[in-house]
Amino acid sequence: MILTKRAYDPSQPRDGLRILVDRLWPRGIKKEDLLLDDWIKDISPSNELRQWFAHDPAKWAHFVEKYSKELNDNKACWEPLLKKAKRHRVTLLYGAKDEEHNNAVALKQYLESKL
Repeated sequence: MILTKRAYDPSQPRDGLRILVDRLWPRGIKKEDLLLDDWIKDISPSNELRQWFAHDPAKWAHFVEKYSKELNDNKACWEPLLKKAKRHRVTLLYGAKDEEHNNAVALKQYLESKL
């Protein structure tokens, strides 16, 4: 099972493995204060794609398409995470304010299509 959650929300036992999937560390959170099992920077969208998207819901469908292409070209970054998700509950952590249009949501969709 794959879930998504803002890094700013409190951790809960039902989160399972907590994986930060943003390239940048969430603002205002000290590294020692964020409970997580891993931080996979390379699974996040490229800087160019992230800056182009800028969390604009109007660009969402195109962002998902471009991000999926980046993921297709970088299997080494997501295959280990997919293996974890087959065995454990995994929560993808992100820092964005928009809970519906962010890279963790797109990544969850992508990984679930591979399960």
